[in-house]
Amino acid sequence: MTASPLQGGPRSGLAAVSTALLAMSRRLEVRDVLRTIVASARELLDAEYAALGVPDDHGGFAQFVVDGISAEQWRQIGPLPRQHGILAAMLHENGPERLADVRKDPRFGGWPSAHPEMSDFLGMPVRDGDEILGAIFLANKRSAPDGADRVFTDEDQELLSLLAQHAAIALTNARLYERSRELTIAEERSRLAHELHDAVSQKLFSLRLTAQAAATLVDRDPARAKDELQQVAALAAEAADELRAAVTELRPAALDEDGLVATLRTHVHVLDRAHTAHVTFTCDGVRVLPAAQEEAVLRVAQEALHNALRHSDGDRVEVTLARTPTGGAVLKVVDSGRGFDPRAVRRAGRHLGLVSMRDRASGVGGSLAVHSEPGRGTTIEMEVPGG
Repeated sequence: MTASPLQGGPRSGLAAVSTALLAMSRRLEVRDVLRTIVASARELLDAEYAALGVPDDHGGFAQFVVDGISAEQWRQIGPLPRQHGILAAMLHENGPERLADVRKDPRFGGWPSAHPEMSDFLGMPVRDGDEILGAIFLANKRSAPDGADRVFTDEDQELLSLLAQHAAIALTNARLYERSRELTIAEERSRLAHELHDAVSQKLFSLRLTAQAAATLVDRDPARAKDELQQVAALAAEAADELRAAVTELRPAALDEDGLVATLRTHVHVLDRAHTAHVTFTCDGVRVLPAAQEEAVLRVAQEALHNALRHSDGDRVEVTLARTPTGGAVLKVVDSGRGFDPRAVRRAGRHLGLVSMRDRASGVGGSLAVHSEPGRGTTIEMEVPGG
């Protein structure tokens, strides 16, 4: 009988379990959590193949992550499996399934021709209370004590049960994080829509007044009427630009597709059009950051810009993003406005979003500093370590 990694085993076994659990808890994206769970289970239980399926409501899988199979093999296997046979058992029954040869089980229904051969099998549901979030599947134990069959043991089942419990926590946290991020994006889009609506409305109001002035001058002062009509054309062009900017910016956030630099540049460009203050963006050598850090930097920039444009009364806002010597990044949002006393703001119980910005920075291992005093503008500086 093999020694359990949970009791009486080598310290390396305990360290491996600890490392796997920490890795799961540190992931924020659902897809990253699923990949970490699968890779951890396969490594810790020394299996040739591992998979994790998250069911949908239509008899299939919303997500199905595998480890031990190459991308080309996975492509050749074809569509995602349906919820049937052993896979369905994990999703609709309470307990684990451990089989010496899955092919001999009466529920086994075969697999596609490109599918690798599997024999011994261990499956475990991932549960959050009474809800089954998914199921972990392992196949083909790779090692065993001398003279023993290479099959999954009681100790393996115990370890997978522990992983499944922590996987449920990590997966639930990741879903909550993504839901929170969706709500934040919706709030940002709603706020920006209001700002753009105000800007476009002002342009159209000016356009209407100028057109009325031209109409009254067309008979008695054709030269002035012509000037007014030229102004109408210019205002119409500006209004069209504002509307195009609104359409562009109110599309779903493009951070995943375009990256932090391009997304931030677009955001600054739209705000520059929407406000009387001149808003600029410069970037110096910033490389791709971990996804969570890029998300945090973008949100802090948006909050700092909102404060500067709504509360500072400055005529300039400068956004810079620069690479640090260690491969991280420093964001600075500097306005030329009236500034404030940070200590007085804290004493008055006002926050100006500073608490949420600090939380975002610390949540990704970064830091945030606020430099301001009355009459001398404000600088928000955020630094993240990179990856």
